[in-house]
Amino acid sequence: MYVGIWGGLNQEKLDVLKKAGMKVICDQNDFGLKNLNEPTIYAWMHGDEPDNAQWNKAEKKYDPCIDPAKIINSYNEIKKNDPSRPVYLNLGQGVAHISYKGRGACTGNIDSYKVSTNGYLKGCDIASFDIYPVNSNYPEISGNLWYVAAGIDNLFEWTDHSKPVWCWIETTKYGDKNPRKPTPSEVKSEIWMALIHGANGYGFFCHTFTKNPPADEAAFLHDSEMISATKEYNLQVTSLSRVLNSPSTKGYATVSSSNKEIPIDIMTKNQGGANYIFSVAMRPGQTTAVFNITSGKNVEVIGENRTIKVKNGKFTDDFSDYAVHLYKIK
Repeated sequence: MYVGIWGGLNQEKLDVLKKAGMKVICDQNDFGLKNLNEPTIYAWMHGDEPDNAQWNKAEKKYDPCIDPAKIINSYNEIKKNDPSRPVYLNLGQGVAHISYKGRGACTGNIDSYKVSTNGYLKGCDIASFDIYPVNSNYPEISGNLWYVAAGIDNLFEWTDHSKPVWCWIETTKYGDKNPRKPTPSEVKSEIWMALIHGANGYGFFCHTFTKNPPADEAAFLHDSEMISATKEYNLQVTSLSRVLNSPSTKGYATVSSSNKEIPIDIMTKNQGGANYIFSVAMRPGQTTAVFNITSGKNVEVIGENRTIKVKNGKFTDDFSDYAVHLYKIK
């Protein structure tokens, strides 16, 4: 999926997308409205991050965040023009970082998000947000990958669990003043934190705006190490899509951590005659997790070429630095 096209969709860009076999989420421009029967167009989108203070180019200052009523009115107009497609809305890091100063006068106002208070999320069919903890210059955010999961939790709460929730995953160092780019293992952790907290989709932020090396809007695609790793992650997620899209189960498993400073978050599923536990350490450091399960004798650790024996309804595994472990139990 290609999300957001600078300058809007046109015939040339549509031809490229069709040749690549990629669907697109884009602005509902005149070209799009003339091509409503085009299956490549998956959804329409609002402008990015309306919840942040808005740069006024003419006056060279920041205006307040966009009034949620404008987003809701725009949503109604988009749906009137094309009721057949969903409308996508991506919000900024204030979804997870509540005190984010980039919202200006709107900082800390979570009611402006909620469906129940006619907030931004009432004006979409797919809710999304972005936060990039490795890149963050805010001390309270920097390196704290778990803010990705916190934002997912908030979006589900603020939509009353009524809409699919997506997020963006950092893959680059996107500015000269940012600390560094994430490692492939940190990208994997952010992906699985999002999924374990219920995310229905994720995307990769692929730009850099650095001066040295020069800015590159497709920097992610030019990073051979990151491309190789994320291809592996995507193939794994795709292979588990039937499981991930099945209902989560309750009561099958519980987990405790030997290091109370490092909680382990889990999601459990049952599909095709097997139980699954998807798990991630929510803080850096070392810990041992003890899993209690209601049935099963052998645990396959998916993608790690190892198995674990269950004894007296329990099995243990080691976690370090936001580690992800995925288990299949028969």
